[in-house]
Amino acid sequence: MDRNLVMPHLLARRAEENPDRIFIREVDGRACTYSGMHESILTWADAFRRIGVGAGDTVLTMYPTMLESHFAWLGLAWLKALEVPVNTHYKGHLLKYIINNSEAKFMVASEEYLGVIVEVADSCPQLEAIIVPDCSKVHTDLPFKIIPGEVFLAGATPARDLEGPEHYDIASIIYTSGTTGPSKGVFVPWAQLHSMSVGTTPPEYLTPDDVVYLPFPTSHISGKNPLYVMLLCGGSAVIRKVFSTNDFFPDVRKYGCTLGMMMFSMALFLNSQPEDPGDSDHPMRKLVMVPPLPNNREFEKRFNLKVRTLFNMTEISCPITSDGYNIENPYSSGRVRKGFECRVVNDFDEEVPVDQPGELIVRSDEPWRLNAGYWKMPEATAKAWRNGWFHTGDIFSKDHSGNYFFIDRKKDYIRRRGENISSRELETIVDAHPDIVESAAIGVPSEWGEEDVKLIVVLKPGLTIEPAGLIEYLKDELPRFMIPRYIEYMDELPKTLTAKVLKTELRKAGITANTWDREKNKG
Repeated sequence: MDRNLVMPHLLARRAEENPDRIFIREVDGRACTYSGMHESILTWADAFRRIGVGAGDTVLTMYPTMLESHFAWLGLAWLKALEVPVNTHYKGHLLKYIINNSEAKFMVASEEYLGVIVEVADSCPQLEAIIVPDCSKVHTDLPFKIIPGEVFLAGATPARDLEGPEHYDIASIIYTSGTTGPSKGVFVPWAQLHSMSVGTTPPEYLTPDDVVYLPFPTSHISGKNPLYVMLLCGGSAVIRKVFSTNDFFPDVRKYGCTLGMMMFSMALFLNSQPEDPGDSDHPMRKLVMVPPLPNNREFEKRFNLKVRTLFNMTEISCPITSDGYNIENPYSSGRVRKGFECRVVNDFDEEVPVDQPGELIVRSDEPWRLNAGYWKMPEATAKAWRNGWFHTGDIFSKDHSGNYFFIDRKKDYIRRRGENISSRELETIVDAHPDIVESAAIGVPSEWGEEDVKLIVVLKPGLTIEPAGLIEYLKDELPRFMIPRYIEYMDELPKTLTAKVLKTELRKAGITANTWDREKNKG
């Protein structure tokens, strides 16, 4: 891979070519030019260096989707340090796990998250200091050092002496939900992020006039990849902290966004709004949707745009995509794109017949275009990469024409509103309740696409917990997206002879007459 295509170096080149061109604009906030972005990033690199951050060091970031989250990420990249972005909804056990597992001494966090960090600080002794760019007051009673943004950047100047990263260096360690154990930190090389960006929206479909609308968190690959897409074409990005159905098209119109990316549930929310004569009156013409709506043609016609789809995960690089912006079958993820090989296999990695289900495995024809393994998890890395192929853990089938169809997840996790939820992590937190013997978390179909969380609970004999009371307990331990919608109590969980919970039976039962629904019991 050409070194000039590695994201930090590509940004440096764009800054020379079009220094005054806007690169990133915050919704109702600040704007930053190519040259301003590059200079700020190099200044942050110098500031990190001054406090002792160097190549190979991990640094946590817990910041909303704002300019600073990108300054921190790319500033660390110039030092070849390893950014570890944290989901801003995390708290309690999940937050403590990532802080400790990352082994980071430093963290960049918004002031609004200091409260949840303090709650776990006593269990995170290696965390020495937190850089708070938006610090508004003096904090003297915290168990770690606070470095306000103005102090952090005082005296820092653009670090023009740095060589910066190579394509095989790590762009970020992005934690993806644990499925049979704790969450795993994925090593994402720059070459992988580049390949993913090309797969998301091929450069031939873009021009420097394109503007991408980006309402995704920087703790997800979806919050980083679109910026790379825009750098490749010399375009710009509009970033928003949180996706909002009501604000989507007003934002698109206001900022002239021509390209969008969204999960199925986002599209479903948009499509469920009452039709309006102005639905097609906006500048967006290209949309990447994963997966597409079954009525994709009607959606395209209503909103006057074309949809592209693909299959991706944090560990891979969009190996399966639709043919440009032409979706022949909305139930298909597309076909294998150039540079990748995919197979649908049985448990022994032997290819299954056409139209038969099996696990999707992937490999690339060039190194570093897929993940480089998992942080501090050599066994998980070896298992995922066995026989020279990366095992996705997802069940697919393939037809005679080479179309790939997603069937189900082999791994035991729940997908809700674009978030992966580890059932095991959720169960661990629920089981810590003093009145609970054990629990099982499963995903049940949601009317908004993907899944909602159902929690099945076994209480200690003679005890009762009102479902609403259990929800209140969990609100202090879980991020909002992990809070169960459904709760059901059972005397015992169905199990195999080896004491493994039969989640297949629980999923088959789905919502029963004994299931409590949080949505129907509000207020």
